[in-house]
Amino acid sequence: MVKEAFFAVPGDLASPTGGYAYDRRIIAELPALDWRASVVELGDGFPYPTADARATACARLSALAPGRPVVIDGLAFGVLPDAAQALCANHSLIALVHHPLALESGLNATQLASLHASERAALGCARHVVATSAMVARLLVEDYGLPSGRISVVEPGTDRVSIAPRHDGDVVALLAIGSVIPRKGYDVLVAALARLRHLSWRLVIAGDCRRSPQTVRQVKADIARLGLADRITLLGAVACDEVAPLYASAHLFVLPSRFEGYGMAYAEAIAHGLPVVGTTAGAIPQTVPPGAGVLVPPDNVEALAATLQQLISKPEERERLAAGARSAAFPSWREQAALFARVLESVG
Repeated sequence: MVKEAFFAVPGDLASPTGGYAYDRRIIAELPALDWRASVVELGDGFPYPTADARATACARLSALAPGRPVVIDGLAFGVLPDAAQALCANHSLIALVHHPLALESGLNATQLASLHASERAALGCARHVVATSAMVARLLVEDYGLPSGRISVVEPGTDRVSIAPRHDGDVVALLAIGSVIPRKGYDVLVAALARLRHLSWRLVIAGDCRRSPQTVRQVKADIARLGLADRITLLGAVACDEVAPLYASAHLFVLPSRFEGYGMAYAEAIAHGLPVVGTTAGAIPQTVPPGAGVLVPPDNVEALAATLQQLISKPEERERLAAGARSAAFPSWREQAALFARVLESVG
């Protein structure tokens, strides 16, 4: 017998970000596990919805029939405490937290305090919480006062891919994948690469440029000011079927994030046999196996530049890490969806 759940998602579920990719894949795998997820579209603008958008989201949630689990993506859940309070009496409410909203980079003190208070209030109404990493679960206990017994960790899965042999050429192809927002640290990456003009490299950045126009303008300005326009390509968002060729044509994945609740792009790069350079922020150290990448402190241009110099100039070092990437093992999406289905069963 197929059981039913609601999956409430803000914005466009097809958006090319890790959080939306997680939602899509869990939803897609659930039918094979005897669960059907009905998607509830909450509207755009989260986590800063207009009054009209907030009202629309609340109305759609309040119209949901009781008796089925309701999963609400944390991008919206954290700013809808009133809706959570209204729903929790008659619905099995599950919050899906990719990373706490207050840990987004670029927030001022007022925004941070407001998001923290709002998300804490909303989470207090949830029957259960799914965190996408053990680190996020720990933050929810320590900083948001949630009992650990109400939290389950369901990390993202990865796809099994065939890894084609890579051939070193005269130019080392660097790849970064992630929305162009302050948290991803592209300003640090551009500054580090500016110190390595004497080396032969090119960088492709693939990521949504609509979420933070100010960051996009700043990154473009930095690239132009530092004379790197002929070596750094800002692709913008790419379709799902265009991502694998990017991994296949790269020699090194690099993303100096200031925080990640998991870091799906690192796991995907490793699954494609790419060595990675990341940071020690958030859950990245738990996502990247030591033998598959090098992690540096966040916001440290000097350390990032030194690491990139080493890996760009020494193909044998890249190959050592690539071998570690090829031997790394991540759970499949089917396995992770099975864990998610257990949460649905426990609250249903």
